[in-house]
Amino acid sequence: MKNFIVVCCCLAFSTMANAAEFTVDQKDKKFTESEMNIAVGDTVNFRNDDPFSHNVYSLSEAKSFDLGSYPKGESRPVTFDQAGQIEVGCAIHFDMALIINVK
Repeated sequence: MKNFIVVCCCLAFSTMANAAEFTVDQKDKKFTESEMNIAVGDTVNFRNDDPFSHNVYSLSEAKSFDLGSYPKGESRPVTFDQAGQIEVGCAIHFDMALIINVK
């Protein structure tokens, strides 16, 4: 049993150590990416480069989140801990859309 726990801990640490960070900007009422592929454990920073607030959210089953409203110059991170397709939008600007494929 002890060997099993050690292996599981090492695997979890190994996955986290390989995690990457990405940045998606919000500019001109659009995300700078329309679709992206990332791995489980990766983090996406949503940076607002517009002169007005954005509210980034997802209601997707694999990852649901709401970053709240935040102004120009701020960035908010989301770590994706489960595989799946994540549909991301802005609650203020309904035409903004981003698909994140987490594998």
